[in-house]
Amino acid sequence: MNNSLSSGGANAAAKTGAAGNGGTDKKKKGFLFEIRSHWMLYLFTLPALIFLIIFKYIPMLGIIIAFEKFNPIEGLFNSAFVGLENFRFFFRGSQWQYITFNTFFLNALFIASGTVASVLIAVIMTELSKGLYVRISQSVMILPNFISWVVVSNMVGKMLSPDNGILNEILIGLRLADKPIHFMANPDWFWLIITLATVWKEIGWSTIIYLSAIAGVDQELYEAATADGCGRFRKMWYITLPSISPMIVVLLIISIGNLTRIGFERQMLMGNAMVQDVSEVIDLFALKFGIGSMRFSFGTAVGVFNSTISLLLFFAANTIFKKTNGQSIF
Repeated sequence: MNNSLSSGGANAAAKTGAAGNGGTDKKKKGFLFEIRSHWMLYLFTLPALIFLIIFKYIPMLGIIIAFEKFNPIEGLFNSAFVGLENFRFFFRGSQWQYITFNTFFLNALFIASGTVASVLIAVIMTELSKGLYVRISQSVMILPNFISWVVVSNMVGKMLSPDNGILNEILIGLRLADKPIHFMANPDWFWLIITLATVWKEIGWSTIIYLSAIAGVDQELYEAATADGCGRFRKMWYITLPSISPMIVVLLIISIGNLTRIGFERQMLMGNAMVQDVSEVIDLFALKFGIGSMRFSFGTAVGVFNSTISLLLFFAANTIFKKTNGQSIF
C-alpha cells in the first residue's frame, strides 16, 4: 500500500511538473502566438517605435555634452571631460533661483487655470442641447490651438498697446484710466496677461478631451439620478465630475511632470527687458546662454537639470495620487 501511495505521489508530482512546464511553454507559445495572430497591429506600431528610437532615445547621447567642454570640431566623444563643472557654474550664479521660481509659478498658473476652465466649459457644453450652437462653439474654441505663438503675441501686443490699443481705448472711454497703460512693460501685469493668452489658445484642445470623457459616462447613472429627483447641478457634482476624475488625474500628472518644461516661445515673444525678472524661465535661459552664446555644454547642463526635475515631479505626482485616491498612470 505504501508502495502504491509512493508511486501515486510520484505520478502526481510528475504530472504537476509536466503541468508546470506546460504552463511555461503555454505562456511562451502564447506570446509568440499573440505576435503571429496580430502581426499587422504590431507592424502598425513599428513606425512609432522607430520614430521614438531615432528622435527620442538616440539624441539622449547628447547628455554627455553636459559633462564636457564641448568642441564641435573635436566631436561628442573627443571633447574634454569636465565632470560637474557646468552644473556648478549654473548654481553659482544668482539667476537660477528666480528663473526656477518663474518656471514653476507660471506653469502652475497655466495648469490650474487651464484645468479648471476646460473642465467647467466641458461640463457646461454637455448640459447644453446638441445643436448647431454647440458644434460651432467647439469649432471656435479649437481654432486658436492651431495659431502659432508668433501670431498670438502680436494680437495681444496690438490689443494692449498704449497707442490705439483696444483695451486702453475702452478704459479711457469709460474714464477708468486717465492715460494709456503700458501693460506689456509692467511686470505686475505680465503673469496675468500670459496666463489668459495661454488659456485662450489651449483651452479648446483640453475641452475636447474632457468632452470625450464625459461622453463615455454611463447614461443610466443620469437616469437613476433623475428618478431620485437630482437636478442638473447635483448630477454634474455627483456623477459627471467623479466619472471623469481619472482623466483629470492622468492629465494633471502629465502636466505636473512637465511643470518645468514650459517652453520659451511665449516668454520670448511676449516678454521684454522691462519684464525680464518675471518672464525669464529655464528653457529661455538655456536658449539664450546655451545656443545664443555658443556655450553648448552649459546649455545642455541646464537642460539636464530641467529634465531631471521634471522626471522627479512626474514620479512624485504619480505616487501621491496613487496613495491618496488610488488613481495613477501606473
